[in-house]
Amino acid sequence: MKKEVLKYKNLQYALSVPNSFDEEKKYPMIIFLHGAGTRGYDEKPLLNNAYFELTDPEEYNAVTFAPQCYADSWFDIFEQLQDFINFACDHNFVDEDRIYVIGASMGGYATWQIAMTMPEKFAAIVPICGGGMYWNAERIKNIKVWAFHGTEDIYVYPSESKNMVEAINKVGGDARLTVCEGVGHGSWLNAYSSKELFEWLFKQSLKKRDKAENKFDDEKIFG
Repeated sequence: MKKEVLKYKNLQYALSVPNSFDEEKKYPMIIFLHGAGTRGYDEKPLLNNAYFELTDPEEYNAVTFAPQCYADSWFDIFEQLQDFINFACDHNFVDEDRIYVIGASMGGYATWQIAMTMPEKFAAIVPICGGGMYWNAERIKNIKVWAFHGTEDIYVYPSESKNMVEAINKVGGDARLTVCEGVGHGSWLNAYSSKELFEWLFKQSLKKRDKAENKFDDEKIFG
């Protein structure tokens, strides 16, 4: 794996690629959104994040763009995050039909929200120990979802993931939840170590996928 820290506008980011990387070829891409413990300007926590420790781009022949949040949360710089994702997606070596988001904790919340904000971009998402707006599940019913959450998580309650997954499936989506028994907030370790998860992830594609819907634009009902 080749890994380096680069900069796009105010965001620094880590880019990891296979050792055999060729800019003339197309690769599936993961946008990785870290949790609160990796915030700041120091690149070491980003490069040493468990995501990079436990995943191997060589095995799946994929690339990862991992921006580093310098603010209190991803939501404080959400427009910058959207801009960064557009920047990452515009690289010629990215397979535009196979773009995914994986995020944990603070990044799990951002994963749910970025999917709702830019649903046309992503074939699948993996939100880990996060939560989102259940009532807006219609927005992402066409994105494949595999969520993870620990049963003993006292920082973000497991019901947050459960409610999201149930809401998506209720409107005809395809979402699943892995509940990690006896695991606290660190359920990302279970996700990053799951060979089954990544085999599933890289099979997902935007091809033949329906567009997102929004049924909440009636001012009299929804304000």
